[in-house]
Parts: sequence; structure tokens; C-alpha cells
Amino acid sequence: MPMAGEDIAAMIRTAIPDATVTMTDLAGDGDHWAAHVEAASFQGQSRVAQHKAVYAALGGRMGGVLHALQLTTAVPKSS
Repeated sequence: MPMAGEDIAAMIRTAIPDATVTMTDLAGDGDHWAAHVEAASFQGQSRVAQHKAVYAALGGRMGGVLHALQLTTAVPKSS
């Protein structure tokens, strides 16, 4: 059974409380997701470290209950 986008976003926000998470269902099947995660706490981290933090938030669900995730991360732009 696929994971709901809101469940994925909630897991990320729990592990990275300052994150803004935008989920997009890429195939309309609830099984192939894109996540855009912005967090000030990513400041100074490499893109690899940012992605590792998001994958860690998912608690090993990648490749299992969460089949596919296209991930982008960013630090919010200053206004």
C-alpha cells in the first residue's frame, strides 16, 4: 500500500521542524512522489547532507512502502 503524501510530509516535518514540505504526486497513483523541502537548518550543509537528513526522517521506508521519491532540498531565500 502506498504512503500518502501528507504522511511523508509529516514525517519530514517531525524530524526537521523548521521544514516547509511541498509534495507532488508525479504519476497520480499515490506511489511516485516529488518532495521539495526547504529548511533554514539546511544552511551550511551540503546537498548530500540535506538529502541524508530527509531520508533519515523517513525511517528506512524508501524502497519499501515508499516506492519512489524525487527529492529537492533548499535553504529559504532571504527577503
